[in-house]
Amino acid sequence: MARRARVIRFPKSPPKPPEADLVEVRRCGDEAEALVVKGLLESEEIPCVLRSRLAHSVHPFTVGAQGEVIVLVPADEAPRARVLLARTSPGPSFP
Repeated sequence: MARRARVIRFPKSPPKPPEADLVEVRRCGDEAEALVVKGLLESEEIPCVLRSRLAHSVHPFTVGAQGEVIVLVPADEAPRARVLLARTSPGPSFP
């Protein structure tokens, strides 16, 4: 009698991690500006995520708002991040 093959079952999908509520705090015109903002927020121990519609490693040059990068932080850290960014944003210059 021939031996039957062993059936290997597909693994079950892992449970979904709890989603943190992320809030947009800044829209940057390019990846360089977004990395500076991310560094500033992380230096104040505010975790952040960058989101973009493009893979900047594939499309290094963009036109207009095509290369826009959105900076997201957890909802409970958003007020502190906004205050920090408002403090460092350029205001009107006086002679």
